Amino acid sequence: MATLKTIKQLRNSRIFWYGIAISFTINFGFFAFLMGKWNQINRDLPENVTNILNYSRPNTLTIKAKDNTILAQFGDISYETKTIDKIPEKLQQAFIAIEDSRYFNHKGIDVQGIFRAGVINLQSGKVKEGGSTITQQLARIGYLDQDRSWERKLKEVVIAQRLDNQLTKEQVLQAYLNLVYLGSGAYGVSDASHRYFSKPLTELTLPEIATLAGITPAPSLYSPLVNPEAATSRRNLVLTRMAQQGYITQEEAQQAIKTTLITKSSPLKRNIKKAPYFVNYIEAEIGKYLTSQQLAKGGIIINTTLNPQWQEKGEEIVEKTVERYGRWQQFKQGALVAIDPRSGEIVTMVGGTDFLTNQYNRVTQAQRQPGSTFKTFVYATAIAGGMSPYKSYLDAPLVVDGYEPKNYGDSYKGEVSISQALTSSLNTVAIKTLIDVGWNPIIEIAKKMGIESTLQPTYSLALGASEVNLLELTSAYGTLANQGQHFPAHGIKSIVDSEGKILYQSKLIPTIALDKSSANITTWMLQKVVQSGTGIPAQIGRPVAGKTGTSDKARDLWFVGYIPQMVTGVWVGNDNNKATFGSSAVAAQMWRKFMLTATEEIPIKNFPHPSGKLIVKKATIKFEPLKPRQIYNKTTVAEETPIQEQPRKYRRRRRRYNNDV
Repeated sequence: MATLKTIKQLRNSRIFWYGIAISFTINFGFFAFLMGKWNQINRDLPENVTNILNYSRPNTLTIKAKDNTILAQFGDISYETKTIDKIPEKLQQAFIAIEDSRYFNHKGIDVQGIFRAGVINLQSGKVKEGGSTITQQLARIGYLDQDRSWERKLKEVVIAQRLDNQLTKEQVLQAYLNLVYLGSGAYGVSDASHRYFSKPLTELTLPEIATLAGITPAPSLYSPLVNPEAATSRRNLVLTRMAQQGYITQEEAQQAIKTTLITKSSPLKRNIKKAPYFVNYIEAEIGKYLTSQQLAKGGIIINTTLNPQWQEKGEEIVEKTVERYGRWQQFKQGALVAIDPRSGEIVTMVGGTDFLTNQYNRVTQAQRQPGSTFKTFVYATAIAGGMSPYKSYLDAPLVVDGYEPKNYGDSYKGEVSISQALTSSLNTVAIKTLIDVGWNPIIEIAKKMGIESTLQPTYSLALGASEVNLLELTSAYGTLANQGQHFPAHGIKSIVDSEGKILYQSKLIPTIALDKSSANITTWMLQKVVQSGTGIPAQIGRPVAGKTGTSDKARDLWFVGYIPQMVTGVWVGNDNNKATFGSSAVAAQMWRKFMLTATEEIPIKNFPHPSGKLIVKKATIKFEPLKPRQIYNKTTVAEETPIQEQPRKYRRRRRRYNNDV
């Protein structure tokens, strides 16, 4: 009665109604604030969450070969993802049993599970169970951070419900198992299986499966490599839960619990680079196509042009050649690159034999004298200017403005055509051709064909005195294989982001570096080099064109050759430019071994046969003949045969190229 009387008195009190009004206002305001916050969260979060199936974390980058083989990965990323049908059912059940027993019965949020976890945690006085479902955990992985605020929890709920609405249960579980962090640097069950047990998923035992499932709540604590005792305890809990939920029998659980936890760790696959020299080359190229902001966003996939099977063969050949012949021929390094001349795509790149100790790429970074491989540009320019491959010169000892080139072995053949001179790699004829053609046209043609390094206008240019790298030299020969059309050499085919949006697509347009007729005549000449000249060791039972090269004192040993569908360049030598006791034959043999494997599935194709009398109908370049101050054939010390004398002041130099083939 007293209480009722008090209430009646309060009802008649102005203060009472003021209190009610204030309370209502506060509660309504708070409710309105919550509704506003909820609406804001809904607006700010992504509507479409299906991209979680292709999710990659920020600052992650994957480089793939032409067949989608992963060459390298950077950042916290799953090396190998699996579709749900490739993930063992028992492994799926183990994660469900310990993380979300009602997974197939809720809509992304398990209210019953949250209540149960709360009761258990209150009874124990500490957090023993979490209330987050697998769907909520996936939402946190893909879209949120680890902040423990109520706002983050609201976002997690919203995204989890959207995941459940837009994806099937199988898709959500697949994404989760591929992305969940499982300690010791492993992301996803496939990586964890390799990391802890050196096994594919299909070979995991029941105790090993339970071990992986038990890691999730605290990866740093339950990693079997870090804390085997805690990992074992957690594994046993997973096995018990699996038995309770009917996924395994009590007998299977007990037998697995009695098993000693044995790990066999392996390095993370994402830390292992395949084709490392090529990968480093691609890393250096990425900045041309992506901004730092795009790279930071992560999830970037670089699709490259590399053929992994040919790459393995190339690496094997270079390594074995250096190991087998390097000791007695006194060379310690080799390099090989192969390009599709029809597109400029780099299909193989072997930059050396010692990447772990020296990342110096002999394909792209080593500037070396190309030796007689450069003669090809001299004769290609001569042909383009209207010279016939049958044009003859006297092959004899020569002195021009004090410069005295020598043929290999001081051997001379007398009157020969430029085609014969290329086949036998005669130095004096190459010099005489350069004098008649001029170094400026030769440099211009070489640049158009793909040579990017600086070429010096000297007589020795004809014999490869100006340094180039193997990539540009091989690319330039590819211009001949493609009948005068030059595609820049490149290794990136396309770049896409985590949502599949194309950020870059290779669409290179060829340039006409040499008219088709001149290119085909030059190829005809280079075929003879392989058929009967210095390139005989490169024969592979199909039409091949190519050229050997040996710089002074055999410091550099080269062979660059091609078929219509592929051009490959090989270099052997020493990083310190020390002389070798080898010859270009070793490079030609390496080329042959590689091409025999690479061409197994490439159909035999003939080169276009030059038409007419092997001379261009209309010159496409103009010669700029040189005028040496003094030039003569040196027959004996007492007898000299003048060729041409001009009253020009030249700085006298005396240089020799004795070993150039």
